[in-house]
Amino acid sequence: MNNSMIKAVTATLFATAMPLGSAHAAVTVLGWPGGPEETALRAVTEIYNNQEGLAEEDRVELLFFARDGFWDKLQADLAAGTTAFDLNLLATYSIGRYAPFMEPVTLSDEAEAVYGESVLSTMQFEGAQYGVPTDLSLHVMYYRQDLIDALLADPDAAQTYGDISEEYLGTRLEPKNPDEWTWDDYAATALYFTQSVNPDSPTRYGTVLQMQNLLFNMMVWQSTARSYGGNWMDDAGNVTVDSEAYRRGLELYKLLYDAGTTPQDSTSYEFPEANAAFTSGQVATMLQWNGAAAELTNPETAPAVAESVAIVAPPAGDEGRFTHIHGLGFGLNQNAPNKEGAAAFLQWLSTEKAALAYAAAGGAPALTPDVVSQIADARPELVQLGEFASQYGYVMNGATGANALSVYELQAQHFTGYWTGQETLDEALSAVSAGMEELLSK
Repeated sequence: MNNSMIKAVTATLFATAMPLGSAHAAVTVLGWPGGPEETALRAVTEIYNNQEGLAEEDRVELLFFARDGFWDKLQADLAAGTTAFDLNLLATYSIGRYAPFMEPVTLSDEAEAVYGESVLSTMQFEGAQYGVPTDLSLHVMYYRQDLIDALLADPDAAQTYGDISEEYLGTRLEPKNPDEWTWDDYAATALYFTQSVNPDSPTRYGTVLQMQNLLFNMMVWQSTARSYGGNWMDDAGNVTVDSEAYRRGLELYKLLYDAGTTPQDSTSYEFPEANAAFTSGQVATMLQWNGAAAELTNPETAPAVAESVAIVAPPAGDEGRFTHIHGLGFGLNQNAPNKEGAAAFLQWLSTEKAALAYAAAGGAPALTPDVVSQIADARPELVQLGEFASQYGYVMNGATGANALSVYELQAQHFTGYWTGQETLDEALSAVSAGMEELLSK
């Protein structure tokens, strides 16, 4: 990048900056504008700045620039050695891009008790902590409680359910509470509630899959492979996706798609299309981001299903239950002009007091049960978020590396190709393995 481009990026940063607090603040934090993240960050910064005895040189000021192109702009500024900000936003899947231009951080002594190890790992790279995890995203299983209750109470329905599972899965299963599902139970339930499989089904589709060639859809899908023991790499750095675990996870989606349990055009679906299908009232189950809960349980946005939607963690594989997690957080610029003040703010931000204040202001931190219980009445959805993250959350080995997003894009290209019949399973896994070997060796 030449000097004129670097100047342009820096100019954009300051042209769109929105200050909070003293104009002479010595600790500058670069955040993400709009939405609950900005609201929550402003709230906790105000609390920090109002602390009695805080030195003027340790006060915090916030800067924001547009979300569009945010990560590329951030990389350009960091690579250019900017001193325009001390702390900056981070995301799990991009930490490796910025780690060369940032410094590992030390969080407060309370941090592990506040967030738990799995959540703290979303801000780690090569064994070092690079940030405070302020907001978290993960996946949950949404289902229609009314439909499941009716199935569990009907012996004739259970007989049909067993017949269907035996035909399609090769084993006779009985209906279960969704919190006890394996992936086979989920598949059997999806098949049972699909009218092309079971003409008596009250819904047209048993599930809705997000199968568009899109990297974020790989994040939704990969908990299947992880629950069977799959990972991107082993501890020695060898790529391990060509495995039985990945085959079983990929074959699950293929079976469900080919059997018609999800709309035929699911190969063009991502977050909004999947939500639209579920809220239509014609879908029984859906694996989806936790961020969909507000829409799916709101009678105004989902009148056909809101009163009957229930949520559990994803089904289990041989190795247990798992949910992909990634987070947003804040880390330390290597060229920060006030590292001492910035480190002090990060330490405070990782305390219980700050985390609860951030949650009360609308943020979405994943907190341990003891901590989240203090705000459960006001933010009940955070109880499940913290519980699922701490019990089932994972980050694939290598998924915080510099080329993590490129890995997801590679997987999306070939795994979607397999699901749509453009590649065989062997071809897809071979291509992904070869591509990952190159990407993860850089």
